Amino acid sequence: MLALNHEEAVTSHEATASPSRKPSIVDVLSANKIYADGTEALAPVDLSIAPGEFLTLIGPSGCGKSTLLKLVANLIDPTDGRLQWWRGGFDQVGGEGRRLAFVFQDATLMPWARISSNVSLPLDLAGVPSAQSKPRVAEALKRVGLEGFENRYPRQLSGGMRMRVSIARALVTNPDLLLMDEPFGALDEFTRNRLDSDLLALWWERKLTCVFVTHSIYEAVFLSTRVVVMAARPGRIYRVMEIDEPQPRGEAFRNSARFADLCRQLSAWLADASLPSPVRASP
Repeated sequence: MLALNHEEAVTSHEATASPSRKPSIVDVLSANKIYADGTEALAPVDLSIAPGEFLTLIGPSGCGKSTLLKLVANLIDPTDGRLQWWRGGFDQVGGEGRRLAFVFQDATLMPWARISSNVSLPLDLAGVPSAQSKPRVAEALKRVGLEGFENRYPRQLSGGMRMRVSIARALVTNPDLLLMDEPFGALDEFTRNRLDSDLLALWWERKLTCVFVTHSIYEAVFLSTRVVVMAARPGRIYRVMEIDEPQPRGEAFRNSARFADLCRQLSAWLADASLPSPVRASP
């Protein structure tokens, strides 16, 4: 498991999916992105990310999902417009209660290094002494269900386990905002469903804010408090679906009529968003 036992998470909290309406922690303000070759990857986008929400970006290939996520991570700069983090510039990021971590589509582990060294990498780069980093690495591995695998190498782990290591590496920094770019896209459906459930329990336990990119309708509906549907040519927000269902969720929700209805609605929106030049609909 990624965190606490999922059934414990379900029974120990009574709340709905909607985050409390506190000041946003990220604001995308008419930000667009045009690459050097002239490709307009993202039309001007306005989006606010509330603390504690699980926001998922979904849409056809080339709709700018990853570009938008990289803007939020400050990995790339907007061509025009701007972003705010905690109501200020990116220099606001990194302090207590304002930490950010990014999980890429591939686990991107160092194949020559043991699992413990892979997880401790961001702490090593930050100059955290070994005496302080070792217990944090152990705790992060325990949270993702890899206690006892500290001395293994990435080649000795399955794809799902390697992705757990990548998540542990993000968690070791104690992030408040977790950004994930299709982290489970290459995994089989069984492993993906299990990691989705574990991630949801972890999000709830740690009171994280998550922004998640996926191509999967089922994954988006299962995980999210809010789904942003994007349309391509150029990338822009098409519609927004609020999913006001109790959190965290389990197999009962996956098998419910409500889940099926939401998936059908999201599928219809995606079909519309994939048409040439769809007109932006109201959320």
